[in-house]
Amino acid sequence: MPAGWKEKLRWRGFDKAKRQVIIGDGVVWIWNMASELFPNAIQIIDLYHAKGTISKAAKEIFGVENEIGKQWGKERRDDLEAGRIDEILNKLEPFLGTYEEAESCRKYLVKNRECLRYPLFRRMGLCTSSGIVESGCRHVIGARVKQSGMHWTVREANAIIALRCSKLSGRFEYFMAGRRKPA
Repeated sequence: MPAGWKEKLRWRGFDKAKRQVIIGDGVVWIWNMASELFPNAIQIIDLYHAKGTISKAAKEIFGVENEIGKQWGKERRDDLEAGRIDEILNKLEPFLGTYEEAESCRKYLVKNRECLRYPLFRRMGLCTSSGIVESGCRHVIGARVKQSGMHWTVREANAIIALRCSKLSGRFEYFMAGRRKPA
């Protein structure tokens, strides 16, 4: 776990939230850290990433430009959004042992079933995509540090990002209070 993450999340009130939600792709380290830091948090795999796993299987099984494969992939992605994981697993069954991506997709769905309950998450009013967070990062961070002619060291970029995030989140005074040196 990166140093200081738990403290930073606590400082932002994550540990006191009525409902904690972690959203990310299917990378194991994210879920290991989430389970360690916040074992009661709802874990959601980004819908776009989950759909990508199904698309990869469809392309390997049927070919990239195959219309039947495109339709099969669309139907499986619709099944995913509707929470029909067993239906997807049944449709993958004939291709197991022949296509590596079919087996990979099956393992992904079985392993991550709890994080793929999109109908439930929507009923709970939860976001099922990390796109809004990624867009926020692009606009809040990218808009400041990726301007024309700017060059940053990691230390400088981290400092300006911290300032910008503190300012935009209304926590600038708290941020500065922790950095002021006594006279």
